[in-house]
Amino acid sequence: MSTPTTTPTVPQIDRELDLSNTGRGVWLVKVPKYIANKWEKATGNIEVGKLKIARAPGQRAQVQLSLSEAVLCLKEPGEQSIPKEHRLDVSTVTRQSLGVFSHVVPTNSDSVVPEPEKLFMEGRIVQKLECRPYADNTYYKLKSESIRKASMPQRQVQQLDRIVQNFKPISDHKHNIEYQEKKKAEGKKARDDKDSVLNVLFAAFEKHQYYNIKDLQKITRQPIVYLKEILKEVCNYNLKNPHKNMWELKPEYRHYKQDTPAESKEDKNSSDSD
Repeated sequence: MSTPTTTPTVPQIDRELDLSNTGRGVWLVKVPKYIANKWEKATGNIEVGKLKIARAPGQRAQVQLSLSEAVLCLKEPGEQSIPKEHRLDVSTVTRQSLGVFSHVVPTNSDSVVPEPEKLFMEGRIVQKLECRPYADNTYYKLKSESIRKASMPQRQVQQLDRIVQNFKPISDHKHNIEYQEKKKAEGKKARDDKDSVLNVLFAAFEKHQYYNIKDLQKITRQPIVYLKEILKEVCNYNLKNPHKNMWELKPEYRHYKQDTPAESKEDKNSSDSD
């Protein structure tokens, strides 16, 4: 009967969630990547833009974003200018419950009584806004430049006019040298003449009746494929115990020396006379 394994429980830390801003409505704004990059470069003390909201009776509010000059100046040499004016398409969130949360980590962790981490609900999302640029010349130039960069190949052929030391070729690699040294230590495994291999095999089988393929390969120093071709001609491969997976000579090639009764008697008489 197996004992059930228990998964170790992770200790939970109680944190308080500040819900004082639960009733506040928040806008979720999606801006183009080029605006997000500019805002990331901007410091926290400059104005990044202004929102203009125009309301007409019976119509949806018109929202417009105008980027500040400080943000428009944040560009690298050769970088294309970005549009200044953008419109924001507004859509109301009705079938989803979305919220915005903030997490404040205490800065003074060396105090005697550590200050707990603070979680705040900043509000619930009531509207989604998607920022879209106006189709002017600035936007067309920006878009064409982005298409040109995207179509450029990631890898290009570069002609070198001098030797680069980082990519200087070497005569041989370390693993190749180790392999060659190991091969020399084991001996050359080139194909010898078939008769020479047979003579080595017959001499080996005069000492022992059964061999495995690894021992025969060490004795003959031949490639294993070539060795098996020769063994199939003069040997049988045992598939049953007690000599399973071993090779032995076929009966017509066996020349094991056996003592005859006459030879045994003669040896006995010679020993008596001595």
